[in-house]
Amino acid sequence: MTLLSTPLPRAGLAARLAYAVLFLIALPALLAAWAGRLDRLLPLPTVDAPALGAALSVGGIALMCAGMWNLWVRGGGLPASPFPPVRLVSDGAYAIFAHPIYVGAAATAFGVSLLARSASGFWIVSPTLVLVMAAFVVGFERDATRRRFGTLATPWLRLPAAGLERPTFRDRAVVYVMVLLPWGVAYQAVELLGVPLDASVAYFDWETRLGILPWTEAFYAGTYVFVLAAPLVARRSADLRAFARSGLWATALIIPCYLLVPLIAPARPVTGDGFWQLLMRWERAFDQPVTAFPAFHVVWACLAAELWTRSYPRARPVVVAFVAASALSCVTTGMHAIVDVAGGFAAYALVARRRVAWRAMCAGAEWIANTWQEVSLGPVRLLMHGSFAAVGAMLGVAVALYLAGPDVTGWIVTMTAAAVGGAAAWGQLLEGSAVLLRPYGYFGSVIGVAIVVVAGARAGADIWVIFAAFGVGATVTQAIGRLRCLVQGCCHGSKAPVGIGIRYTNPRSRVVRLAGMAGTPVHATPVYSLIWMTVVGAVMLRLWAIGAPLQLIAGFYFILTGAGRFVEEHYRGEPQTAIVGGLRLYQWLAMLFVVVGAVLTTVGATPAPPPAGLSPDLVPILFGVAVATYLAYGVDLPRSSRRFSRLA
Repeated sequence: MTLLSTPLPRAGLAARLAYAVLFLIALPALLAAWAGRLDRLLPLPTVDAPALGAALSVGGIALMCAGMWNLWVRGGGLPASPFPPVRLVSDGAYAIFAHPIYVGAAATAFGVSLLARSASGFWIVSPTLVLVMAAFVVGFERDATRRRFGTLATPWLRLPAAGLERPTFRDRAVVYVMVLLPWGVAYQAVELLGVPLDASVAYFDWETRLGILPWTEAFYAGTYVFVLAAPLVARRSADLRAFARSGLWATALIIPCYLLVPLIAPARPVTGDGFWQLLMRWERAFDQPVTAFPAFHVVWACLAAELWTRSYPRARPVVVAFVAASALSCVTTGMHAIVDVAGGFAAYALVARRRVAWRAMCAGAEWIANTWQEVSLGPVRLLMHGSFAAVGAMLGVAVALYLAGPDVTGWIVTMTAAAVGGAAAWGQLLEGSAVLLRPYGYFGSVIGVAIVVVAGARAGADIWVIFAAFGVGATVTQAIGRLRCLVQGCCHGSKAPVGIGIRYTNPRSRVVRLAGMAGTPVHATPVYSLIWMTVVGAVMLRLWAIGAPLQLIAGFYFILTGAGRFVEEHYRGEPQTAIVGGLRLYQWLAMLFVVVGAVLTTVGATPAPPPAGLSPDLVPILFGVAVATYLAYGVDLPRSSRRFSRLA
């Protein structure tokens, strides 16, 4: 029996209709309105590709409709998390895509943006939609599906298996569709944005005087063939899977680097009219200097070399020699600077050794997590890990003042105090108990800052500069402050696989004292947050550097923080956090953050001013911020049972 023949209760039908109206009518309308408003505010480059837009729109809508129909008829449910299917759907659109509705929604968003010639829709709204959908899948839907059905569907578009069998046609084709094609699209998208005004040339002075060796174009152009042929020569599925995963990681690492690091390498001029010179000129017509550091040419050559040598071990010397020649040709053809090539090898090393790097990071995090140290001075206790919060607050305020200038010092310090006070109040309201006498809650700090923002606006302060600068500084404060969380055991993760998690053994930690998970591997959620907030801070600093609107900078703080927090909360394991409607309370607030961020981006377009710099006169104030923050997060009265008295 399908949902078509099952009568629905009146309340159930009303809820389903409301959900349908929200996501099929209201959400698209709001996204369109957001894009339209941003188009009037932001001078972004327009992508002129109406035919592609039409194809994406039609294909995306068709894919969404097919996925919804499959869930309704085959699964006995609706394309809505509150009304999930009763049967796992693995045919129809789900036989091709794991998430056809989301893929279709993304294609439709980009397609409509191209059709409407909406630059903001293409560069901001659609990517934000993709980010939010990805966060929802990772932070809820994937594991919810696994819990409900005990497994996940295995669509055609999935990475090769980690086995020793020979790759099938599907395995090889998927690498081109899921790895190389997305990389190419992302690579070209960066080039479409053009060269930023503050870009720096990567060449050393003496490099610009180096001659061009046209015949080395044979190695440079040959790298494309070398990489594209790699999936075809794989002899084991596991090797092809490793190549695919490394390619995806490289894309995720390097494409943002192109946007965040304004280092360019304009191709050096070519003289002559020979075959190689003509090939070089043709190639340069499709390349821009913004996709230079690190050199993806080197990264792809190294990744492909791994696959070639695993398939043909005896050819290793030839393959290594070709990679060396390919890297050298990046310089001798004038396509890259030496620093680009060095960066390419460094990026490859990080991607290739990512598991080793992650385990080293986890080992360091585990060591920090179990370094609880305290000093008692009569009734007062000094917790050494409170210094992480103190240093984080001091550096965060320093960054904010560096951007906004000393004239707003009072407002920045007031916001910092309000953030601490709001976090303390929030902790008491939601988590305070006889066991947790002085907890802190991040969302309370945001409310505290918002109160100061309103007061500043009423007082006539330059509130957008203050608010955006404080947001940039807050990413530094949050990132460093997470090291305190590691030791305190707050914000800790749920049980994790042995190769991923960290272990707590200190009896003072909340993980041991409250959650009873001593010696159990748990997700290093403070580390997840530290990494993500570092990325968010880098994005905001880059936006400030190019003079982006302050409202956009502030809005992106909320959008990116909300998306990251939604995923982070999924991996948390604090028993005191309430579950509401199948989601953790803070996941709902994280979604609200995204909405608030989107609204903030539409308020205006005040350009970010050049950084004002730091004055030595601010040192005593920064020191005072550090001391005050340490008193809040590192000093308590362990023998007292009064509210706010104890941190542990």
